[in-house]
Amino acid sequence: MGRLFADTTPLQAPDFRRLWLAGIVTVIGANLTIFAVPVQLYALTQNSLYVGLAGLFALVPLVVFGLWGGAWADAMDRRLLLVITSCGLALSSVLLWLQSALGLNNVWVVLSLLSLQQAFYAVNSPTRSAAIPRMLPGGQLPAANTLNMTVMQFGAIAGPLLAGVMLHWVDLSALYLIDAITCLAAIWATVRMTPMPPTVTGDDAPGYGLTAVLDGFRYLAGNRVVLMSFVVDLIAMIFGMPRALFPQMAHESFGGPVEGGTTMALLAAAMSAGAVAGGIFSGWLPRVQRQGLAVVVAIVAWGLAMVGFGVASGAAHGAAGTMLWIALACLAFGGAADMVSAAFRSTILQEAASDELRGRLQGVFTVVVAGGPRLADAAHGAVAAAVGTTVAAAGGGVLVVVGVVLAVLAVPAFVRYRVARVP
Repeated sequence: MGRLFADTTPLQAPDFRRLWLAGIVTVIGANLTIFAVPVQLYALTQNSLYVGLAGLFALVPLVVFGLWGGAWADAMDRRLLLVITSCGLALSSVLLWLQSALGLNNVWVVLSLLSLQQAFYAVNSPTRSAAIPRMLPGGQLPAANTLNMTVMQFGAIAGPLLAGVMLHWVDLSALYLIDAITCLAAIWATVRMTPMPPTVTGDDAPGYGLTAVLDGFRYLAGNRVVLMSFVVDLIAMIFGMPRALFPQMAHESFGGPVEGGTTMALLAAAMSAGAVAGGIFSGWLPRVQRQGLAVVVAIVAWGLAMVGFGVASGAAHGAAGTMLWIALACLAFGGAADMVSAAFRSTILQEAASDELRGRLQGVFTVVVAGGPRLADAAHGAVAAAVGTTVAAAGGGVLVVVGVVLAVLAVPAFVRYRVARVP
């Protein structure tokens, strides 16, 4: 049974344990803000266009500061950078609370503060990921990444549910305030970390500017295994992430109300629930040596799960109850497969790259993880408008399988990639 459940060995390292424990509360707090921002924007404008603008205002700083933040993570003490960005995240949440509590009622203030928060997050995320290999031996990285992703997915479920319950007793500003308070846990954890100065100094030290960012891309272009870990993830997300279809499917396929309701909530939570289950039963991950092959298998499983989801939604007319549970099972299975893929892709990136480049490559990883689903939203929405949600979801899953197979045939080194593991 010990080999079945998640490997908690990384929690024996004090720095990682503090970061992970702090992450439990900070991720829930962050998801309160993720819930609150679109709710406030729609309440202020009664117009979904402004809610959609939030995606753009979040994506631009994620891309810009994700890339630059990775360069900074390679050029300075990662502990110090984590302290600065954790304080910045707390400050941006305080400002979001103030604008709501003071009743400024200005949509552009909300969007600007969202951009500020995402800029700090875009620097914090690659820095944190690049710091983990300095805390743990390579053999513990798959388990550590799985533990982190399980917490993230748990927060994606608990945060919105908690927000929905709390709004019966408090106003929206309280969600922002709680997010700010939870940031104190991250500040405490990062302040207590061991200093992590750059491993390369002097004339060979990485810089802070555009040249350092481009050096990361040049390395990426020359390392086919790491590059392919990004390519297959983009294939999986752009073609196979149908979340933009959930509102329409919840109403048209499964008979839910137009304004959302329980059916929409179940669809939105199913992937995260599957990912959490995958994280809990992840004890086998650290023993996998063929990590490239494991990523390919997981993404193919993801694609097939999305095919099943699309087919179930198309067959739901007249049997909505039964088909809904089949659709939810497909989404949950896909979430578990995505958890496996993400854990191994993170491990490949952390182990294959040298320490002086990890920050920049983690910056690219942040951009890919953030940008892929947003591109998927636009693609699935356009395809669904033209040919319907069933074809968009199921066809996207087919394209995932075909795309990954073609990518592997083009770069077979990825599927052959393996690491030595202690039995």
